[in-house]
Amino acid sequence: MILKFQLVPRTLNFRFDAGTSRGVLKTRNIWWIKAVNSKDSRIGWGEAAPLVRLSVDDRPDFEAKVQDFLNEFSTYDFPEEKESLLDFIKDIVPSDFPSLRFGLEMAIMDLLQEGEKRFFPNNFYDGQKPIPINGLIWMGDREFMREQIDAKISQGFTCIKMKIGAIDFEQELELLRYIRERFSEDELTLRVDANGAFSTMEALSKLERLAELGIHSIEQPIAAGQWAEMSKLCAKTPLPIALDEELIGIRDKGLLLDHIKPQHIILKPTLIGGFLESEEWIEEAEKRVIGWWMTSALESNIGLNAIAQLASKFNPTVPQGLGTGQLYHNNLNSPLVISAGHIRYQKDLSWEEPR
Repeated sequence: MILKFQLVPRTLNFRFDAGTSRGVLKTRNIWWIKAVNSKDSRIGWGEAAPLVRLSVDDRPDFEAKVQDFLNEFSTYDFPEEKESLLDFIKDIVPSDFPSLRFGLEMAIMDLLQEGEKRFFPNNFYDGQKPIPINGLIWMGDREFMREQIDAKISQGFTCIKMKIGAIDFEQELELLRYIRERFSEDELTLRVDANGAFSTMEALSKLERLAELGIHSIEQPIAAGQWAEMSKLCAKTPLPIALDEELIGIRDKGLLLDHIKPQHIILKPTLIGGFLESEEWIEEAEKRVIGWWMTSALESNIGLNAIAQLASKFNPTVPQGLGTGQLYHNNLNSPLVISAGHIRYQKDLSWEEPR
């Protein structure tokens, strides 16, 4: 199968200043990939969206390099069977371009499914089965975060994830206490994401204080790459730890999981290399009885749709991190709808054409 490719850049504009422990985001650059079958003109769309200051392929020459790859790939004969296709893409796309690998997987698998924005059988698309998601609370001053908390609760979310590590820790505890005083652990699940903001010296004592508030889990309490320290923390922690950034760029998945022994892992397909890599992480985690869930990495609705379908393939029961589609002024219109703490695919709504 000979394909032609087109790269379509888009700058997405946040509705507010999105605060993280790595800085404030106002815009988000993504690249849509259009794949066209040279024989019958079938079309598929994917998305390559390296995350600034985090993805291994966040580099100033990303667009130029991807265009070079796509020009080269236009001479290749791609297999049409799913397993062979994913292996083929893994072979031709270097591991230091994980978002390109995911975007290429999306575009070609969409094309093979007649360009309907469906990638494989799954209940999210086929049966319009909603997926439970967490409501995300972005970093900011105390009042801004409190407004978000009240809004998410009023919108029907029963799982809230709060980003921590940017403002004073005592204020963050106060906000979490504000939630917990109103809702018990049975009524509302609380997750926190430190994005590696804690030092190794203070991490355990902070986890102990968070545990007093009935926190479900904490994502990446210390910076990635400190396997020995993270292993000690996972062994002693009073609340479950979920690895996030720790998974980026890892080839030997079993080695990392056996060394650190986390309670959970967080899968961001854009950062770890797409469908195939995510499925391999799930297989290795489940062998070791390690929990997992998926989250988006601030993609447009094209990428978000792909991640939701991948999550749905495994029939998730715990809330996933898939509520980012409403963050932008200029996202693509799509059938993705969020209501009552769930994301659903509403087939009577249409996709806006990327351009």
